[in-house]
Amino acid sequence: MTTMTGLILAAEGTPSPLVPAVYDIVWSAVCLAIIGFVFWKKVLPLFQKVLAERTEKIEGGIARAEAAQAEAQRTLEQYREQLAEARAEAARIRDDARAEGQQIIDEMREQAQAESARIVAQGQHQLDAQRAQIVAELRADLGRVAVELAGKVVGESLEDEARRRGTVDRFLDELDATAAPATK
Repeated sequence: MTTMTGLILAAEGTPSPLVPAVYDIVWSAVCLAIIGFVFWKKVLPLFQKVLAERTEKIEGGIARAEAAQAEAQRTLEQYREQLAEARAEAARIRDDARAEGQQIIDEMREQAQAESARIVAQGQHQLDAQRAQIVAELRADLGRVAVELAGKVVGESLEDEARRRGTVDRFLDELDATAAPATK
């Protein structure tokens, strides 16, 4: 405390290095008021103008960004719609291709069945013709052999065509009659 009272006493009698003189305080206050007035009239409006421009730029940038985002959203929605349409179109094309493929398969199956039936019928016809030919050849050979055997057994010649034919026909009928029950 003694140091504090010493400072105060020094201020009253002798100038203190810590406390400035009154004229310095007044001139400092006048300079501060002039600088503050100039700052308030000249510098502060410039700062406000710069800040307003920056605010406008930022708000304009935000507005442009929002507009760009809205446009991007519309474009995204259009893209999604086009993608959905493309997927639907692809599904329709795929279904059409499947249906067409199934139709082609059905047509090919019908053609194959018709061709198979034709081949089987032709084969059956050929078999029937060959069978008839073989039966005719066998009848002729059997008839000839039967006539020769009958001629040897009977001891008379069966050269007469009518007799021979009658004998052969009768023999073949008997042979058919005995073969028919055996095949059934």
